[in-house]
Amino acid sequence: MQVHLYDTAEQVGQAAAILIGAQLLEKPSSVLGLATGSSPIPTYRELIRLHRAGVLDFSSAITFNLDEYCRISEEHPCSYHRFMKDELFDHINLKPENAHMPDGNAADLSAECARYDRAIARAGGIDLQLLGIGRNGHIGFNEPSDQFVYGCHVVRLTQSTIEANRRFFDSEADVPREAVSLGIGSIMNARRVLLVATGADKAEAVRKAICEDIDPDTQASILRTHPSAVFLLDRAAAARL
Repeated sequence: MQVHLYDTAEQVGQAAAILIGAQLLEKPSSVLGLATGSSPIPTYRELIRLHRAGVLDFSSAITFNLDEYCRISEEHPCSYHRFMKDELFDHINLKPENAHMPDGNAADLSAECARYDRAIARAGGIDLQLLGIGRNGHIGFNEPSDQFVYGCHVVRLTQSTIEANRRFFDSEADVPREAVSLGIGSIMNARRVLLVATGADKAEAVRKAICEDIDPDTQASILRTHPSAVFLLDRAAAARL
């Protein structure tokens, strides 16, 4: 595992975009695993800039997102479908049919989880997986637990995650209580993993992930066993290392 420190969140985003861009330049048909939330936004802005400058071409790329809330309209301003359109997809030349996201409104969510895992396998697996980290150490929506779940699954969100996501909704009552998420096994199967963390509110989660025992109570800690994992941190997120 590699850890790189930067002064600002913008520098973290630039570094992440450089690594994602290098992956695309080496393999234009790369399968990219994408994340949502505030942490990846500087990365997406830099990727958009590089695309508009003629440096990056997404026309042959394939993407799979980590997660989506359950029982929320895809057009809801807080859905991850909408987030990805607003923050990245509408600004690059990724083909719509190559952008994949789990369906949190599927009638049979268990079948949807199995379908999503199969789709990733048919695409050849994820070449590079971008991750953020939750304040409680979750990656994707894999919440603190007594085990690591292998495949895509339905997650009951913890109160801390609900409170953290409250700022995006009109009220806490509007925050969905469940989500569909790639499992830890799906994440660990990616050929390369890139985790970005910024801000003082992530410092304790980062410390536990990097410095304490590998423990499903801090799901991100499993990344220390990945053969090619890179953590990009600003100094606030790294303050407790």
